Amino acid sequence: MVKNRLCNPYKLLHLSLAFIALFLVQVLAGKSGWVVADLFSYDLFDPYHLFARLSVHHIVQMLIALAVIKVLSKHIKADFGFRLGDSKKGLRYLLIFTAVIAVIALIYHILMYVLGQAQVYDFPLTTKNVLGTLGFQLFLSGTSEEILYRALPITVLVYVFRKNIQIKWDITLEVILASFLFAAAHIKWSLFPLSVDVSLSQLFYAFAMGTVNGIVYQQSRSILYPMLMHSISNVLMVGTGYLFDVLL
Repeated sequence: MVKNRLCNPYKLLHLSLAFIALFLVQVLAGKSGWVVADLFSYDLFDPYHLFARLSVHHIVQMLIALAVIKVLSKHIKADFGFRLGDSKKGLRYLLIFTAVIAVIALIYHILMYVLGQAQVYDFPLTTKNVLGTLGFQLFLSGTSEEILYRALPITVLVYVFRKNIQIKWDITLEVILASFLFAAAHIKWSLFPLSVDVSLSQLFYAFAMGTVNGIVYQQSRSILYPMLMHSISNVLMVGTGYLFDVLL
């Protein structure tokens, strides 16, 4: 079924152009975020550069994504999910996800401790550092990234396809493609000098989480629940690491 829809050369061309355009927008938003973030000094209140620079970066890339969505909304009839949507379904997904990720975070850190590979921090776990990093994860990580890497690409790809392209179960082609873009955003690279730094485990995690969040986005018809899922997962993973360091 998917193959039949993509065999049309014009549709394949439109898909390719849309995919490339989305990738370039995401790269531009991310790079612009760092350019703006580097205009400021954070040494007075964040000397270890843990959360302030990241916060500025995510705010800038979010504003760019919102600007692109605003422009697109004037030219295409599309719903980017900035509403409550199916709250019953969204909250059910959120609760199940939170329970699962809490167990995963706990098991992960226990295994790392048993294997002698527990997280070692190169900064003190002061109240400011802990609240600053967890605050960033809670309020900005999911909010910014879900707009740029979920709402924008999935909605644009559905518009290009003219409908959802089902693959299997509740997984759609547009969700998979958006997850590839999200995973690609976790590859550290530069042109001058030419360098590429890839963590396969991080890519797999990003792709898996992107797929789950994309499914919830489409099923709930709202970006709110993926935002909360993304932020909660980050807080649980980071916070559990802090907890193990303090207790053990």
